[in-house]
Amino acid sequence: MDVPLLGCSSGSPIPEGGPSLLGYDSGMTWEMLIIAVARVLGSLPVLRWAFVGALIALLTDLSDLFLMNLIHLGGVRGYQSFDKWLDQVYMLTFLVVAVRWEAAPRTIAVALYAYRLAGFAAFEITEERAVLIFFPNVFEVWFLLIAGVKQFHLDFRRSPVLVSAAVSLLGVKMFQEYALHVGRWLDGFTAVEAVEAMWNWLTAPLR
Repeated sequence: MDVPLLGCSSGSPIPEGGPSLLGYDSGMTWEMLIIAVARVLGSLPVLRWAFVGALIALLTDLSDLFLMNLIHLGGVRGYQSFDKWLDQVYMLTFLVVAVRWEAAPRTIAVALYAYRLAGFAAFEITEERAVLIFFPNVFEVWFLLIAGVKQFHLDFRRSPVLVSAAVSLLGVKMFQEYALHVGRWLDGFTAVEAVEAMWNWLTAPLR
């Protein structure tokens, strides 16, 4: 999932050194290791429960923004690249489930996965976040839609509501890609600050 530079501790010096194996510095801080473990574990439930597991994976994906605010064990180096590498974990588990689907949804899922993977490669090569607007993570949207159809035993072909849901999800995803990687509207906030600002806005009429 695409997330902004919320909560990244790049604004303060990050001490050298981190978890090591036989004395070799891995280049990761303990904070990065904790986040990586959480993200990997959060990706696994989808292998057992496709729809619910996908929601867990996506919520876990967002959790690192709060973990970076709440734990201080060396910071996160190169957050955007770090996040995109970890995204590959949950996307791969999604793909493992998707290849078991019927031919049509499976083919679309594989194509969308490959498309996003190309975007990830382009981002790593160029180190430019704006390139991701041309490679939106529609694979994630498609997976949620099909997994939801299967979870609730819906008939995709006969329900215009599902078509509307698909279009709406795509619109939200494109808006998210632009807001995070082109407009970068949330880069100046930490996750906690963003939640506090939203809460203050929602509760302002009650004061």
